[in-house]
Amino acid sequence: MLKAVNRVLLGLLGLGLFALGGGVLLGGLDLQRHWDFGVPGWWPFRGPGDVVLGTEGRTRWREEDWWWPTVIAVLAVLLVLLLWWLLAQRRHRLGQVLVDSEDGPAARLNGRTLEHVIEEEAQALDGVSRAHVRLTGRRTAPTARVRLLLEPHADPARTLGRLSRETLAHARDSVGLDRLPSKVRLREARHRARRAA
Repeated sequence: MLKAVNRVLLGLLGLGLFALGGGVLLGGLDLQRHWDFGVPGWWPFRGPGDVVLGTEGRTRWREEDWWWPTVIAVLAVLLVLLLWWLLAQRRHRLGQVLVDSEDGPAARLNGRTLEHVIEEEAQALDGVSRAHVRLTGRRTAPTARVRLLLEPHADPARTLGRLSRETLAHARDSVGLDRLPSKVRLREARHRARRAA
């Protein structure tokens, strides 16, 4: 959902900036005169001498009592919306995972405990130097974000297969989930070259 909202917002913002920039460019370079075409009557930029916001536009409502409170309120709402959007980009760490106990209310498992268990099992895989796991999503449908630091001799495809079939499958089954979507990032550990004497 967040990705779709981001794409729509960025698309609309890009389209608006493109239209504004194109309008200023048409007027600034006097392209309608050079290319011999007309612009609508409401078009603000008709030639190189036109400005984006003229003196009349800047001073029209300055003496009105409602002007400055309205400007400040609109800017405050815009700031709050931008801050909300910025905070929504962060993936919040999952504090608890609900485990179906099958005999009544669901049990609650500490999310960091499950992260730690997955990390330890992932680090025990052959060729894994270090593992970091972060659970995000909802308590009933967590998502795992796994980063593995691989030793130079590790086979990434084999390590990824074992992580999926063993480590993440164990975590999924132990919590009683139907699925545990995961994003895995692999990186190779860099070692300094050794000098031979």
